[in-house]
Amino acid sequence: MTIEERLEKLFQMRQQARLGGGEKRIEKMHQAGKLTARERLEILLDEGSFEEFDMFKEHRCNDFGMDKKKILGDGVVTGHGTIDGRLVFVFAQDFTVFGGSLSETYAEKIVKIMDMAAKNGAPVIGLNDSGGARIQEGIESLAGYADIFLRNVLYSGVIPQLSAIMGPCAGGAVYSPALTDFTVMVQNTSYMFLTGPKVVKAVTKEDVSVEELGGAMVHNRKSGVAHFAAQNDEEALLLLRKLLSYIPQNNMETPPVVPTNDPIDRADEELNFIVPEDPNRPYDMKKVIAHVVDNGEFFEVHRYWAPNIIVGFARLNGHSVGIVANQPNYLAGGLDSNASIKAARFVRFCDAFNIPLITFEDVPGFWPGTAQEHTGIIRNGAKLLYAFAEATVPKITVITRKAYGGAYCVMSSKHIRGDMNYAWPTAEIAVMGPEGAVEIIFSKEIKEAKDPAAKKRELVENYKEKFANPYVAAKRGYVDDVIEPSKTRFRLIRALEMLQNKRDTLPMKKHGNIPL
Repeated sequence: MTIEERLEKLFQMRQQARLGGGEKRIEKMHQAGKLTARERLEILLDEGSFEEFDMFKEHRCNDFGMDKKKILGDGVVTGHGTIDGRLVFVFAQDFTVFGGSLSETYAEKIVKIMDMAAKNGAPVIGLNDSGGARIQEGIESLAGYADIFLRNVLYSGVIPQLSAIMGPCAGGAVYSPALTDFTVMVQNTSYMFLTGPKVVKAVTKEDVSVEELGGAMVHNRKSGVAHFAAQNDEEALLLLRKLLSYIPQNNMETPPVVPTNDPIDRADEELNFIVPEDPNRPYDMKKVIAHVVDNGEFFEVHRYWAPNIIVGFARLNGHSVGIVANQPNYLAGGLDSNASIKAARFVRFCDAFNIPLITFEDVPGFWPGTAQEHTGIIRNGAKLLYAFAEATVPKITVITRKAYGGAYCVMSSKHIRGDMNYAWPTAEIAVMGPEGAVEIIFSKEIKEAKDPAAKKRELVENYKEKFANPYVAAKRGYVDDVIEPSKTRFRLIRALEMLQNKRDTLPMKKHGNIPL
């Protein structure tokens, strides 16, 4: 065979591999509103940066007629490329090849990419679109999944791991995305569940659709399994690109710095009046965040789940920060089980990848009731306490209004190694709200008073003056300073500059035992 013939054969094999399951199946993908694996990678990665591995790999199964059904690449496209010039490793499952089902060799391709990502200290991104294990291969397919799960665990906190669910993801296949740091789902074309509608109906008699059981909004709003919901494939991929801009390549680096024209000392007078005078009136904490961060840009995570707490990324003077904030607009910003879990996992991610934490606090306490107690608010609240206490990255807290009871302790207080703790003049730091405290402490005096209502008002005002203000905590050193709200941005940036070389340690141990 001549050189020309060899080159022609190589060209033809590459063309064949790029077609995956063939043009008819590609057309079906497009008709369903989905992009192919390779089209997705073109959007995700910088133009011309993709380098593919194992394009010619085939499955080894010769049972059930599979020896006559071998397709180059075997249903997953793997390799590396760049996003904004930064190295990433990727795999994209190809639904046109055996429904994207995972085989032994398919798993080997993914494992190879994950190992290379860890060795090179770069993020790994998985684009999931698979019917699950390849039934014809039996145990080899299951072993392949387990090999992937192991690496998800071993490399957790070492390199960022991102997942996009862009089609079906069922059975054991859901555990790899669940083990990664962030998951994006595409509305109307993706779903995740352990057992499908048919099994559910057979076992529980429930009649449920694929979308109702495990659609994008189910996992964004109800279960919290997914962190983002996208309208289509393209939006999901662009969202992943933006997410990566806030996080470092690995746990030994810091996030990239993005130059900004937003002045460090920009004062915002609107912040002075954003907290209502009536302590029971809500306000939108997202507006506070927008007034403080660079150019008002806040990249929210878990927007739809547990909205009583806000988490996400922003920048201060070009540097990435993770933000955790109570949301007075929903459940008064109180902490419940879901909010505690949501914030705890985000705090641990930021700590693992050297992203400073900014906490905006307005919390009346943990949410009461039998529903919360019976679903483990004690255990779940302890997760957030554990996460903040364990974190060694710079931690800065701003108390905007209420900081009551145990929730005050949990929300990155000075007592659990908060580095800088500020309060606005509107802050109320106490065991509980003035009304409730007075009713407990002075119940006898109020009952015996000629005018109980007037007596109670008097006692409430006295309590506020003595306890429900930031100055008692400031005198104790539990709050480092009471600041003008309009200067919050400046004070946060200055604190971050001071803390940039912070060193903190934990006792020597294999690992802690977080109350899961």
